[in-house]
Amino acid sequence: MNMGKRIICIAIILFSAFSFLSFDTDNSAKIIGFWWSPEKKSKIKIFKSTDGKYYGNVVWLKDAVNEDGTPKKDKNNPKVEKRKNTIVNLQILKSFVFDGDKQWEGGTVYDPENGKTYSCTMTLQDENTLNLRGYVGVSLLGRTAVFTKAD
Repeated sequence: MNMGKRIICIAIILFSAFSFLSFDTDNSAKIIGFWWSPEKKSKIKIFKSTDGKYYGNVVWLKDAVNEDGTPKKDKNNPKVEKRKNTIVNLQILKSFVFDGDKQWEGGTVYDPENGKTYSCTMTLQDENTLNLRGYVGVSLLGRTAVFTKAD
């Protein structure tokens, strides 16, 4: 292979690699950051893990402590051993995969208010609005919560 063909091949490979990186940055990364829950009772941090999936933790809670001053715990968790965990730092969004078009799917959302975990999809309506649709079985039978970008 002559030198000119090698340079063209290398250029194509580099261009493809950078195109892939910009695709990921321009689209899937838009979900990364801090989001307010619908009533602004909590703030969620969404991040991309080393496994390539997206997760979300509670990083702030409006009413983070009980009347006695102790931190609010995950008291409704069906797993008794997890009921001692605090709501702040609790991972409520798990294992989402970007589908390539403003939607993350295949994940779950945990609701500490009732201790239930639901299948979930997340759709970026615009840069400041994220729709989380939790459901059991079929998405059609679910409920959508609208999260807003936190500053």
